[in-house]
Amino acid sequence: MINTFYRKLAKLAINYAVKVKKGERIFITGPALAQELFQAMYIETIKAGGYPLLNVQIEGIQELKLKYSSEEQLLYVDPIQKSIMKEFDSYIVISGDYNTRKMSLVDPKLITKVQGSPANKELWDILMGRMGKKELRYLLIPFPCNSFAQEANMDLFSYFEFMKKALFLDKEDPVKEWLQTEKKQEVICNYLKGTEQIHVNGEDTNLTMSVKGRLWLNDCGHINLPAGEIYTAPIENSVNGHIRFTYPGIFQGKEIQNIYLEFKDGKVIKSSADKGEDLLKELLKIDNADILGEFAIGTNYGITKFTKNMLFDEKLGGTIHCALGSGIEDAGSKNRCGIHWDILKDMTLPGSKIIADDKVIYEEGKWNL
Repeated sequence: MINTFYRKLAKLAINYAVKVKKGERIFITGPALAQELFQAMYIETIKAGGYPLLNVQIEGIQELKLKYSSEEQLLYVDPIQKSIMKEFDSYIVISGDYNTRKMSLVDPKLITKVQGSPANKELWDILMGRMGKKELRYLLIPFPCNSFAQEANMDLFSYFEFMKKALFLDKEDPVKEWLQTEKKQEVICNYLKGTEQIHVNGEDTNLTMSVKGRLWLNDCGHINLPAGEIYTAPIENSVNGHIRFTYPGIFQGKEIQNIYLEFKDGKVIKSSADKGEDLLKELLKIDNADILGEFAIGTNYGITKFTKNMLFDEKLGGTIHCALGSGIEDAGSKNRCGIHWDILKDMTLPGSKIIADDKVIYEEGKWNL
């Protein structure tokens, strides 16, 4: 019998997040350790009348590919991957890992070569393009595993409880809770859609950007679970000033701590980090990775701590995050890149505020609307 937690998460994903309809093709990929969640997702997809295709990833394959592949093999993208991106109705990724540090010994130049390759960029373009046209429903959902619990400094049982609250699975009707969240956040989005300039002040931060003509989007569980953010795409050449990110940036399991970025006319002109600076510098060399593709405000106050898992952390109430690289096409972004990398900043500290045009809309972790 499948655990109640997985059944509720699968129902939330299939019936609410991507709303599978009869006859649709659903691609579900993730690690082998998520077997029970795969089974629950499979059952719910079948019940909804869909056709599920599962891609179960074996532990260690990613590391073996990087260790033994030639450059040609590393950069190769099988046409089947492109076909799935182009033809399926939903693309669901189960996020879980047996070892979050498995990439620690891999040369950063090798990682960025793969991420920044033309073939990988093409996949990103297909994904973002079809999502923007509402032709593909993409969803990322978490799996409660020991490695994630360890990164969060929790035991697995506590991590389950943490996930329940973040996903509203502790509520009798999680869908009802997400629908209420959607309504509350839509009020904020409607206010922000008429603004032109965003100014962020905070610890070692003075950053401005234009959002004129760009849409503000409501993340309420249809792209990521857990959800809880309001986000947009800055005008590409408008970002100016500097920002220091409070929390470490996590890329392919590697930590980059105390990231500082300085922008001029939309591009990073100066960068530093206390740890992982070599990887930061390599990432910024990827075409268009030195441009902000997203600016977002976390709204999920059910997430109570930083866990080194951006699927949760970017939603953390009282924070903002910026993404380097590929922009949010739905919001109007023109930036295309092989990566979309979110970095997080605490906005509850004294003096932290967000100003939209001439109005302080957000101060020390709370909305002023």
